[in-house]
Amino acid sequence: MKLTTAVWFAGLASIICISFASSKTNSAKSKSIQEGEKPVIVLVHGAFADGSSWNKVIPILQKKGYKTIAVQNPLTSLDDDVAFTTRAIAEVPGKVVLVGHSYGGVVITQAGNNEKVASLVYTSAYAPDEGQSIEDIEKDAHEVKKIPNVPGLTDPLITDGFIRLKDEAVINHFAQDLPESEARLIAAGQGRFNVSCIKAKVSNPAWKNKPSFFVVAENDHIISPEIERQAAKRIGAITFSVPSSHVAMLAQPEKVAEVIMRAAR
Repeated sequence: MKLTTAVWFAGLASIICISFASSKTNSAKSKSIQEGEKPVIVLVHGAFADGSSWNKVIPILQKKGYKTIAVQNPLTSLDDDVAFTTRAIAEVPGKVVLVGHSYGGVVITQAGNNEKVASLVYTSAYAPDEGQSIEDIEKDAHEVKKIPNVPGLTDPLITDGFIRLKDEAVINHFAQDLPESEARLIAAGQGRFNVSCIKAKVSNPAWKNKPSFFVVAENDHIISPEIERQAAKRIGAITFSVPSSHVAMLAQPEKVAEVIMRAAR
């Protein structure tokens, strides 16, 4: 028996209405369930990197039942990177643990003011105060406090206002405790970092209102470990030290994951 066009469209409309109502009900139930689950871990990479920085930590977190999102920040400006991170947070129905590596610490310091963010984790990172930039932190550390310089950023390549590291710098100073083959992958895939990010100032540090955790990389050649220790103390973070290069999440993924899960608990 053939259906008339009118009957066919009426049936389709009925199906759509039923599906939509069912979808709304299931969505409400799903949201309710998700809000009662563990917080989602949002991972923010640093300069000269991308979301793959977290590829060794993510499986550990997922195995323990944590949903994770690795943000792919463009590294074009602090405002752009905060916007990308904020969009990732917006995808989450419940609470978030916001994790930042290196320059990613600047990003989470600003983006962490979102009401969904329950805690912050800094991994070999900067943690600026209000009105402070990476440039300000480095100048204060080396010119005022006389903290010795580390060698990793002495000879970067700058093209059209974007910075990248030479392969040798990645191998010898950025990821010196990884196998050379892994370090070369990092060098090949590094993100270009706009110089404006170094001068960009934080306006409202989230660590003033959120519980904070800090992983200090004791063999860091990019950010002085002493800068990290002083930052952790200044923001009142629960602090952990690891015998690691700058890329602690790749060199010591189990230890970094454990700190993240502690922040989540």
